Amino acid sequence: MTTSSTQGASAPAEERVYVTLMVADQLFGVPIHSVQDVLGPQRINRIPLAPVEVAGSLNLRGRIVTAIDLRRRMGLPERAGGQSGMSVVVDHNGELYSLIMDSAGEVMSLPASAFEPNPATLDPLWQDVTSGIYQLDGRLLVILEIERLLDLTHAKAA
Repeated sequence: MTTSSTQGASAPAEERVYVTLMVADQLFGVPIHSVQDVLGPQRINRIPLAPVEVAGSLNLRGRIVTAIDLRRRMGLPERAGGQSGMSVVVDHNGELYSLIMDSAGEVMSLPASAFEPNPATLDPLWQDVTSGIYQLDGRLLVILEIERLLDLTHAKAA
């Protein structure tokens, strides 16, 4: 009776759903509940004196969205030859942010039991902005922690 409906209600908690994205050949995951949109290349306007991780801002259906370059934020090499990236738009505390990536992946539903904490060998910068990993057929899916990723209080201005 109520027991089976309670079990059915708890079943989704056993799975975690992520939108995957590629940045410099590394697979990252963003919790799907944070994702608002996935966009192709966009015109980004530079913001003077913004931290180097802030690529600028873009207009999304009349809303100003701050664009964060994930390569810069994660300490990865710049994109070659001025290639433009795609964006995943996330909501954080009612504000929209565009996370600039190389390419979008797929939506993955993964068992919560397979989630592992960050390995001790993970770069300290990455440990600060990620919540853990999944091991997928010889690849690591690194899960981004949106709140910490968007905390640029210690970032330097360009």
